[in-house]
Amino acid sequence: MKPMQEPGEHEALPCLGCGTTDMHSNPGPVPRLRSILRIVALCVVLLGLGFAVARAQAGELPRDSTYHLAVPLVDQDARGFTYADGRGRARIVSMFYTSCKYVCPLIIDTLLKTERGLAPAERARIDVLLVSLDPDNDTPDALKRVADKRHLDTARWRLARTDKAHVRTLAALLGIQYKQLESREFSHSSALVLLDAEGRVVARTDRLGEADPDFVAAARRVLGAN
Repeated sequence: MKPMQEPGEHEALPCLGCGTTDMHSNPGPVPRLRSILRIVALCVVLLGLGFAVARAQAGELPRDSTYHLAVPLVDQDARGFTYADGRGRARIVSMFYTSCKYVCPLIIDTLLKTERGLAPAERARIDVLLVSLDPDNDTPDALKRVADKRHLDTARWRLARTDKAHVRTLAALLGIQYKQLESREFSHSSALVLLDAEGRVVARTDRLGEADPDFVAAARRVLGAN
C-alpha cells in the first residue's frame, strides 16, 4: 500500500486566478498559463491586423462608387461580364437602344467626338459602355451590327444588354430617365456619365452633337490622376 501523505506534503495545485500555488504549498514559480494567454491574445490581434491589411490590399470600393451595384451584362460578342468589371480604368457610360433613329446615333457621335478631344495616349486609357434600354430586341447580334456599322473600337467599347429589372436599376443609378412608348420606341435622356477608376461619378453632360469642353476637361483630369 502507498503510504498516506502527511498534511503539507500533498502536491501543490496552481491557482488559476492569481498565478500562485495553493495556500497549502510553498511559493513556487508563476505558472505559464498567463504567458500562454498573452501569446494567444497577441496572435488574435495580429490575425485581425492581417485581415485588415488583406482587405486594404484587395481594395474595398469607396462608399460612393457605382460599382457596388451588381449588374450582369452581355456584350456585342456574347461575352458575359458585370458592370463592376470596369473598375481600374476611367469609363464613360450611357444608355441607348439599337433601333433608335435619332437620339441614340447622336449619342454615339458625341462619344466619338469626345474621344477625339483627348490625346491618343489618353484615349487608349478610357473605356465606353453603352447599355441597351431594350433587352427584348437588342440581342448580341443587334449590338454587334451597330458596333460594326459605326466602326467602334471594341477593345475599349462595349455595347451591352441586361434584363429589364437591371436596366431600371442602372438607369436610376446613373440618373438616366426613360419610358417605353406605345410605338415600342423609347423616350429617354441622353446623359453621358464619366466614372473614375473606382466607379465614382466625376462628371456628366447632356450635350449632343458636339463634345462638351467641360466634360472633356474632366476626362483629362481623371486620366491624369490614374
